[in-house]
Amino acid sequence: MKRIAILGSTGSIGTQTLEVARENGDLEIVSLAAGSNVKKLEEQIREFSPKLVAVWTETSAKDLRERIRDLDVRVVSGMDGLVEVCTCPQAEIVVTAIVGMIGIIPTIAAMKAGKDIALANKETLVTAGHMIIPLAEETGVKILPVDSEHSAIFQCLQGENRGQLKKILLTASGGPFRGKKRSDLTKIQVEDALRHPNWAMGRKITIDSSTLVNKGLEMMEAKWLFGVEPRDIQIVVQPKSIIHSMVEFVDGAVIAQLGTPDMKLPIQYALYYPERRYLPGERLDFWKLTEITFEKPDMETFQGLKLAFDAAAAGGSMPTVYNAANERAVSKFLERKIAYLEIPEIIEASMEVHKVMPNPTVDEILETEQTVYEFIESRW
Repeated sequence: MKRIAILGSTGSIGTQTLEVARENGDLEIVSLAAGSNVKKLEEQIREFSPKLVAVWTETSAKDLRERIRDLDVRVVSGMDGLVEVCTCPQAEIVVTAIVGMIGIIPTIAAMKAGKDIALANKETLVTAGHMIIPLAEETGVKILPVDSEHSAIFQCLQGENRGQLKKILLTASGGPFRGKKRSDLTKIQVEDALRHPNWAMGRKITIDSSTLVNKGLEMMEAKWLFGVEPRDIQIVVQPKSIIHSMVEFVDGAVIAQLGTPDMKLPIQYALYYPERRYLPGERLDFWKLTEITFEKPDMETFQGLKLAFDAAAAGGSMPTVYNAANERAVSKFLERKIAYLEIPEIIEASMEVHKVMPNPTVDEILETEQTVYEFIESRW
């Protein structure tokens, strides 16, 4: 019986993690954390019986305590609550499915407490990879990628000499606007951007996929996870999301991981690594598939991807600016306060005014995030 904690249990990755636990029967959920979806969290508590849960505000905590007053469950709140959930003594592995830089502090705390990390919070490595990777080496904890693409790369590298890795081929579906030009995107509405052709994901990541910013964040995450430079990461558009990513070695051999677009596969692989378990669901049928096509990403139309490579090249605190600016811009777009094409404009403007800090501390990362938010609010 493996014991796990989940940060972000009511979101897309969190709920699918609990589906994996339900289907396998040998994963014990010892602690959960969610934002404000108290109703959903109550349902999860009643099914999986964790002894410790956290929500973000004390108001939500009071509501939850009242709802589950018949159960022996302790409810905590705020950042201290998140840290307590992921450092719970019983937990062996923490699924970090929370969205945003809010995940950095709990992840570091979990690692210092000796917990393995099933990483779905990409912001942790994008903004603090220079601290996270050395900490993993120091503590001996595993960082097991949950993103479909990074899990694919991780799987492709099993049994291989990483020193012989030449290139990472990071695949992208191209999103709902693949093939369109900037002139086609001037009147895009929220509903249009939320119609992803292949994946069912949360609202923020779905918008990021439509702008290709998500691929930029994944590129920066891959840099840290696999110890490669951005120049050795090639983005390849593969519209059917059948090839989840590939690796090329020094001899020219390319190894790919293929499968149907189902996030439960990388979640389950991370939780049971190195064991593979049966996973119910659709299987690839190559007779029906007939072909897999590839395209080069259009970085002129989807400027968010180009800006990601610029941010990675600048290094230091610049990836934090990129991430924070996108986070706030996407929020404004979802609230219908800005136009779709203003998302990359906001990111670029935020990067242009920033003075890079080479090796930011956690406090400096969070201060940079706040400075970016203030800059955006003063302009948009």
